[in-house]
Amino acid sequence: MIVVAVGANLAATGYETPLATCEAAVTCLAEDSDIRVTGRSRWYESEPVPVSDQPWYVNGAVAVETDLLPEVLLARLHLIEESFGRVRRVRNEARPLDLDLIDYHGQVRIGAVAPTLPHPRAAERAFVLLPLQDLDAEWRHPVTGERVSVLIDGLPGAGGAIRPLVG
Repeated sequence: MIVVAVGANLAATGYETPLATCEAAVTCLAEDSDIRVTGRSRWYESEPVPVSDQPWYVNGAVAVETDLLPEVLLARLHLIEESFGRVRRVRNEARPLDLDLIDYHGQVRIGAVAPTLPHPRAAERAFVLLPLQDLDAEWRHPVTGERVSVLIDGLPGAGGAIRPLVG
């Protein structure tokens, strides 16, 4: 399974809310002829990590299939982010869209070869793990082998406050 995390805490131009932005981004992924969306999580609201005075985020995840190599897929995700107005200036800043490659069929890539897989902070973030559990409750971290439920149970408070989005 290939997992892409989707998040936003600002509405992109032309969209009323971060949720509408995230929904449009998933549609954009699904319309890419090289990417097939095979599953999606529910949406969550989560506080910014690290905690700040930014608006809360809308987060979710999608499972996709593609023949694109991980580095090509990540470049495609960055192009989609840019099309929604994402400009990378400051780490952890508010953003209209964030698409992260979390897992690529369990590949482990650490070191000089980008992208790092699995995503280096995925196991530390409730806003990644809860949507991932929605996609596959049996998912195991490719490095540690721990089930997603064990990772969730082990989250410290720094994992971020999170709740399912209702409405």
